[in-house]
Amino acid sequence: MAAAAAASSAHDWSRRPSSSSSSSPSTYFQRASPFWMVLIAAGMSYYGWAVISPSTIPYDYLGPLATLTKYLVKNHNIVFQLGYVIAWMVHVWEAFYALKLCKTKGITDFSTQLWWFVQTFLFGVASLHYLLQYEPQRKHE
Repeated sequence: MAAAAAASSAHDWSRRPSSSSSSSPSTYFQRASPFWMVLIAAGMSYYGWAVISPSTIPYDYLGPLATLTKYLVKNHNIVFQLGYVIAWMVHVWEAFYALKLCKTKGITDFSTQLWWFVQTFLFGVASLHYLLQYEPQRKHE
């Protein structure tokens, strides 16, 4: 029974990796600011909605944002759609760059790397900047 519990805890995806207070650099993780997470999620969701189904947006309730969105959809639709694709391509690039930084900075725990990848994919630079700022402690020789 104990062996089964130990085996299941080895791949416990529900656990969040340690934060910056972790004693091991291999598991360093810093959650992005909730403010930026909400702002980026809302912005990318709205942008996607405007690209995929602009006719279903309740423009009457959105004030100046509605005016801008209608203008872009009507007059610059191809560029507007291309911008959305580019935004997601940048997020994909940032996510893979986060994996490279994990390896460079000694973050070797697979689940922690996965957290960095997913968080950076979803929230971009709001996540990546924590990883860029992280300086693991050097071992004294």
